[in-house]
Amino acid sequence: MTDQAVLSNNDGKTLKIKHVGVFLGAEVTGVDLSQPLTTEQIHAVKQAHADHGVLVFPNQVITSEDLKRFGRYFGELTVHPFSTSTQDAPELIVYDNKEGNPPAPTDIWHTDETFRECPPMGTMLCSKIIPEVGGDTAFASMCAVWDGLSDRWQHFLSGLEAIHDFKPFRMLFDETAEGKAKLRHYEDVYPQVTHPIVRIHPVTGRKAIFVNPQFTLGIKDMDPAESTLILNMLYAKTQRHEYHYRHRWQANMVVFWDNRWTQHSALHDYYPARRLMERVTIQGDRPIADAPPPPADSLRKYLMPPVSAFKSRHKRQHEI
Repeated sequence: MTDQAVLSNNDGKTLKIKHVGVFLGAEVTGVDLSQPLTTEQIHAVKQAHADHGVLVFPNQVITSEDLKRFGRYFGELTVHPFSTSTQDAPELIVYDNKEGNPPAPTDIWHTDETFRECPPMGTMLCSKIIPEVGGDTAFASMCAVWDGLSDRWQHFLSGLEAIHDFKPFRMLFDETAEGKAKLRHYEDVYPQVTHPIVRIHPVTGRKAIFVNPQFTLGIKDMDPAESTLILNMLYAKTQRHEYHYRHRWQANMVVFWDNRWTQHSALHDYYPARRLMERVTIQGDRPIADAPPPPADSLRKYLMPPVSAFKSRHKRQHEI
């Protein structure tokens, strides 16, 4: 991918896209996000977002309304059910981490909100107050993870599905009757979902690995021990440094990443210094699988059949 320059009418500048990472990451200049974008600019940003995975917009002094307007160019803004949204604008998430308010467990490699049936296509984060040192965000190319697998592994993973859950947010509900009732409510609203392990990007057609240790429970229909072995191998591949772009924040930066083929991990090394960020998330579609799922009986073998396989057995007390 080469650097690009696109003629623009936004404040009389030329929109420039400069590659800053080997497998992902580009810096976008020549655009003022405090002003409405032209159709040409929106198209250029949308294509660059799909091509580069992570777009960095430096020197953007913008309001929350500007950030929301920018996000809406690319789709409907969603409301995170478990995050620190503002009361008057629930689609706007505010991260104000400082002494006494530590950051949430976002330092685990993940793709945003894969517990949804339709996970977000993209996320935008705007920096307001940045610690003097620390607080970087690391990004990983899951296309590079896929490309780095052997042909045998690619063939084996093709068509497999994984189960996703809002597991890190379960800790928000205490063990009281009220807490358990709220948890059951959210389990009904966000039941466990199944996504392909290998998804096809709807714009570029590239393949990417789509499992993450924060939200993925296991591989559908597979023996748990085998599932854990495979997932841990993929998680280890995600940590390879050459697949990464590490972003060093400055104040008044907007970063727009593609959840369809990247993962990220926000470093917490700055705490207890203050780090204030605003975020919007853009609705996505159901992930597109690279192949039909294999038959369930090809993924698990029973030398001793499970009790559930027998319909004529004596019923247990809970089944009566």
